[in-house]
Amino acid sequence: MALEGKPVADRILKEVKEGVEELGFSPGLAIVRVGDDPASKVYVSSKIKRAEEAGIKGTEHHLPETATEAELLELVHQLNIDSSVHGFIVQLPLPPQINAEKVLEFIYPEKDVDGLHPLNLGKLVAGDPHFVPATPLGVMEMLSHYKIETAGKNAVVVGRSNMVGKPMSALLLNANATVETCHSRTKDLAEHTRRAEILVVAVGKPKLITGEMVREGAAVIDVGINRIEGKLAGDVDFETVSKKARVSPVPGGVGKLTVACLMKNVLKAAQEKK
Repeated sequence: MALEGKPVADRILKEVKEGVEELGFSPGLAIVRVGDDPASKVYVSSKIKRAEEAGIKGTEHHLPETATEAELLELVHQLNIDSSVHGFIVQLPLPPQINAEKVLEFIYPEKDVDGLHPLNLGKLVAGDPHFVPATPLGVMEMLSHYKIETAGKNAVVVGRSNMVGKPMSALLLNANATVETCHSRTKDLAEHTRRAEILVVAVGKPKLITGEMVREGAAVIDVGINRIEGKLAGDVDFETVSKKARVSPVPGGVGKLTVACLMKNVLKAAQEKK
């Protein structure tokens, strides 16, 4: 059984649109893009489009590849103090001359709808989340939608990035799962993944997880995004894994939920400022 993202994303976006209508005004979402990375350009366009569909005013701020860290920090400052902007994100990755961590720390936590400010990540780990990174939040929405119980289940997260892996592990732990976090230094990865009743994979290595590495009847959430010969592919070998487990496809899985949950965070930011 495929764990499709579209019905979950459609429900979330419908709820966001209803929430915006109750607000009585259009929340402002700003997206900062530095340089001309093709994938980033596509992602930003998708986010702006979905924002407009949900009644959110989306605006892109584009700086050239040669932009300095000081120039980006000045733009972040302007967005921090702009009352018409309820939430904003800086699209990653950034050019090498810019320290991404410094930029993320400069965003006001109450406008950090990507959930990547150290304060928001810390609150998540402490079990008192405010803004949660959109992709892990989308995974939890998917598990809930398909009635996949987390309490008492063995969950394995492959990947430890601040954007997905670490917050994903924290969310599952907060949902009473027993959580293992695996990464590039983990020995015998298959030994760990075969124990997982819930397996979330987010490392950026195509077909890293095969059918023989997965427990029968498990729920497998593929967060990986890879391009092979111009086509999108995940970290999970869908063909072999889907014969044993419920698995989310790429494309058509978590990607749609990431955008929907970003809009959910923007609505939350606007509700708090009302």
